[in-house]
Amino acid sequence: MAWRSWLSYIGRRHLSIFSNPSPSNWTKVVSDAEKIVGYPTSFMSLRCLLSDELSNVAMHVRKLVGTKHPLLNTARGFVFDSRNNLQMRGLVVLLMSKAAGPSSSTSDLIHDSMVSGIYPSQRNLAEITELIHTAFLVHRGIVNLKEWTNSDGPLKDMQFGNKMAVLSGDFLLANACTGLAQLNDTKVVELISSAIGDVVQGIYHESSSSAEEGSLTVASWEDQTFLCHGALLAKSCQAAMKLARHGTEAQNLAFQYGKHLALGHKLNSDLQPFVKSGSEPAVFSLDSAPVVFHRQIVGPDRWRHQLKQAQNMARQIDYTKLRGVIKMERGVSQALDLCSYHGNKALEAMKCFPPSEARSALENMACAVTKF
Repeated sequence: MAWRSWLSYIGRRHLSIFSNPSPSNWTKVVSDAEKIVGYPTSFMSLRCLLSDELSNVAMHVRKLVGTKHPLLNTARGFVFDSRNNLQMRGLVVLLMSKAAGPSSSTSDLIHDSMVSGIYPSQRNLAEITELIHTAFLVHRGIVNLKEWTNSDGPLKDMQFGNKMAVLSGDFLLANACTGLAQLNDTKVVELISSAIGDVVQGIYHESSSSAEEGSLTVASWEDQTFLCHGALLAKSCQAAMKLARHGTEAQNLAFQYGKHLALGHKLNSDLQPFVKSGSEPAVFSLDSAPVVFHRQIVGPDRWRHQLKQAQNMARQIDYTKLRGVIKMERGVSQALDLCSYHGNKALEAMKCFPPSEARSALENMACAVTKF
């Protein structure tokens, strides 16, 4: 498994190929990459998002203003995505398509259909990938009404928000499946369908592990994170190679890049509360990577004691205090090492592609996820 390979990597961390200067600002890296593929990916799903059906959904979502329903935050992300995270997957698929270029086995007639070095089918695949990801984001906005409180907003509005989350997420997923069928490639349909199954399985395991506090190990965290966050990107990159009729080697390298970039990106996100400077209150998941590493280091009994010590008078966890306890051990540094490992593996996967602006952009993205 990947985490076992990483254990042997820790000892040679000083040999990291991240030592060369590289962009550290994720927003700048994404902005520069969008110029290479020809248009900003925030408009990738425009044809779907401006349809009459979703226009009606948007009108109904306005009824949730004033409540704490998470569907509102998801909707805001489509309008203003300050961290450029929502549209990252489609952009990577387009960059991978452009970096690989046409296959030597394709005819000149097919080459003529390329626009800016990308086939129309690959652009459609990028849109499909974004629609699937967005559909799951919307579905994740369903609120557990058993935990509802008056401060969340009127109960009837929260119930309405749940209905909108289910219906609008299903609509996006249905559009993605229709577009997938129109690609007329059974292998690509199989790949993306399996990715959808992986995400569903990952979300199920994520919910199960949250219910069983402390059940995640480092190995199971990595498996679960790949299912939830890496499978769709990895298999979409592989599918982009298949659409261009590239061989098995190119498909596998694209898969490896997508997998390791997604894992590195998730580790970067999990590490933010532990590495960023400032005095703002700490907010993090007890199943985030640094916590999982810390829990494995100190053991279950000591971890339960630390959790109890971090509780305030209202028996709520003081996350700022708990963060200080976690930073005293090696969990954060081990998560940093694992983030660098996945970034390096993503860079290794790009070495076999010819030098180009698109390849450089993908390398910059792999470097950016390791910078804090």
